[in-house]
Amino acid sequence: MNVPLWLALLVVGYLGIKLVRPPWWLVIVLLLGGYLVADSFLSPVIGTALSK
Repeated sequence: MNVPLWLALLVVGYLGIKLVRPPWWLVIVLLLGGYLVADSFLSPVIGTALSK
């Protein structure tokens, strides 16, 4: 069964927010921070660190 990545992330994110109940500001900071880091010069370093 092939599931699109965006759908898997949406489901995991929804369940994480529903079960753990983090503050909304923390969710927004993590999403915005991840988006900004993914487009920066740090992305190759993070990509290699996560792929190992």
